[in-house]
Amino acid sequence: MDATVLNSHRRPFSIKLWPPSQNTRQMLVERITNNLTTKSIFTQKYGILDKEEAEENAKRIEDVAFATANQHYEKEPDGDGGSAVQLYAKECSRLLLDVLKRELSKKESLEVVASAANTSPCESVFDISKDERAFIEAEEAEELLRPLKDSGNSFTKICFSNRSFGLEAARVAEPILISIKNQLKEVDLSDFIAGRPEAEALEVMNMFSAALEGSVLKSLNLSNNALGEKGVRAFAALLKSQTCLEELYLMNNGISEEAARAVCELIPSTEKLRVLQFHNNMTGDEGALAITEVVKQSPVLEDFRCSSTRIGSEGGVALSNALDTCTLMKKLDLRDNMFGVEGGVSLSKALPKLAELREVYLSYLNLEDDGAIAIANVLKDSTPHLEVLEMSGNDITAEAAPAIAACIAAKKLLTKLNLSENELKDEGAIHISKAVEGHVQLKEVDMSSNLIRRVGARLLAQTLSQKDEFKLLNINGNFISDEGIDEVKDIFKKSPDMLGPLDENDAEGVDDDDYESGEVEANEDDLEPKLKNLEIEHD
Repeated sequence: MDATVLNSHRRPFSIKLWPPSQNTRQMLVERITNNLTTKSIFTQKYGILDKEEAEENAKRIEDVAFATANQHYEKEPDGDGGSAVQLYAKECSRLLLDVLKRELSKKESLEVVASAANTSPCESVFDISKDERAFIEAEEAEELLRPLKDSGNSFTKICFSNRSFGLEAARVAEPILISIKNQLKEVDLSDFIAGRPEAEALEVMNMFSAALEGSVLKSLNLSNNALGEKGVRAFAALLKSQTCLEELYLMNNGISEEAARAVCELIPSTEKLRVLQFHNNMTGDEGALAITEVVKQSPVLEDFRCSSTRIGSEGGVALSNALDTCTLMKKLDLRDNMFGVEGGVSLSKALPKLAELREVYLSYLNLEDDGAIAIANVLKDSTPHLEVLEMSGNDITAEAAPAIAACIAAKKLLTKLNLSENELKDEGAIHISKAVEGHVQLKEVDMSSNLIRRVGARLLAQTLSQKDEFKLLNINGNFISDEGIDEVKDIFKKSPDMLGPLDENDAEGVDDDDYESGEVEANEDDLEPKLKNLEIEHD
């Protein structure tokens, strides 16, 4: 009898992992808040937030991550929600890191302002972003902006970020901006309409745009304003008048396909554009085609960030082809898109022309082994000045390790290497260990969440602990035995700060593929002799 008939009397049983309960969401907000306010490997690098600011950011991070994951779940409601949960966690981690990086950026900006004030008789930077994030109305605007009205002031950069301008405050600012626009070289209007109703926000943007029209700017930052197409077009007067822009920042603006086309349409010239930052938008493949046109017309582009923009294979191929013209590129950041193998292979064809590259960020692109191998093979024979290489979260297995190791071995100036969240296992770890043996400038290596066990962890530790300039090894989230953990800690006993936390290591962890293939019982003592003699192929 058919099994379906035999079991037809049973009630169907399924487990739904999505959506999370309200309690679970609140617990995550509390955890994010704790991560932003306590000392860790990340806050040590980027800075700690105060509790009130951390709570505000944590709520926003969770809301955005939930909305993104829920949208993903609604497209495939028949699933158990597992992929939505994974996306939820990934988005929370990414947004948390963005907040910390923004905190570092603010700190550095303040240091620059302080430095300018202490070394120059005339201040050149006017910055109101360092106070608490808040709404600003007419009376406060009048007080805050008074220095800009002083005759003979020499401000060439203004930063209105972190303060939300209403209509009355904008009316105060408008004549002031008109009076100084001819001396301005840098304008930062990031996050300056937060929390305002759409109609009011659009009117404020139109007023600022008209006031600054005709200025000859080198740098313009419109990030964190949820622009969309309406917002981009609200800045039409300002954008159309810019012919000498060297830096343009449009991050976290909700820029869709239509908005991307508006950007391409409104900027008259990008011949001098050196920096284009286009992070965390909703661009997609069609929008990528519009951004491709901007890239094609930017021959001196040095720093291009187009991360977290929902670009798939088609857009990835088009964007990669456009990079052919950017022969002066030094920093390329395409993280967190869906290029896939096809996009990765197309990118590998453009990379040989980017001989000046110093930093390459290619994490979370779904490259898999074929895409990663194609890129590694090309980078090995080009980009002689490469200092940073990131390819985490790409489903890269030990099969690709020889090609990646050969690339790394050829990059003697490498200071930072991130291959986390792949499946390189011990074999890959050994390849990487041998590849970096002669790298005297290497400072950071991240091989976390790579199914690494005792052998690979120990050899990574032995190799990296001997480097004078080395600062941090992250091998958290692996399957290192308790004995292996003790060995690694012993290797770093003279410099424990060089070893990242190991709190997420699973000493009894089992990889699903290993379990299914019966490899779980493999003896680590048998594994090491097979791996330690692996050769790294390089010229």
